Amino acid sequence: MTLEAFNAAPAEQAGAAMLACCASRRFAAALAAGRPYDSTAAAERAVNRVFATLTWPDVLEALDEHPRIGARVAGTSAAEQSGVTDDSRAELAAGNAAYEQRFGYVFLICASGLSGEQMLGALRQRLAHDEAAERAVTIGELRKITLLRMRKALAA
Repeated sequence: MTLEAFNAAPAEQAGAAMLACCASRRFAAALAAGRPYDSTAAAERAVNRVFATLTWPDVLEALDEHPRIGARVAGTSAAEQSGVTDDSRAELAAGNAAYEQRFGYVFLICASGLSGEQMLGALRQRLAHDEAAERAVTIGELRKITLLRMRKALAA
């Protein structure tokens, strides 16, 4: 879908396109309602504005749709996690379990361009965060993933 097609799409279709970028219903509805965008940069600014208003339950809703880093997945997440090799997969699984036990939600990182070792290093570092610091990092990572996916979606 191009930016032009997104701007012209029925609200339900535009919302579905944004849900594929970030699985928060409130996020998707706000981006669809904010149309038309005169450029991808304008849509990116809208993403940043909406992210500033998301509640923690909105973020958790989006996290529920993200697979664990290192899990064997298909689709968009598989391409984003292409740096994960079999060598790091078992360590990532153990790290994910420790992270989820500590924080109660899936470890999220914008994995594009990162190796499995880099992701594992970030996971280990973030396990030392307190709850507030980790929530802030998680929201930032979700925003980066959303922007990446939106750019791809609107350039198709």
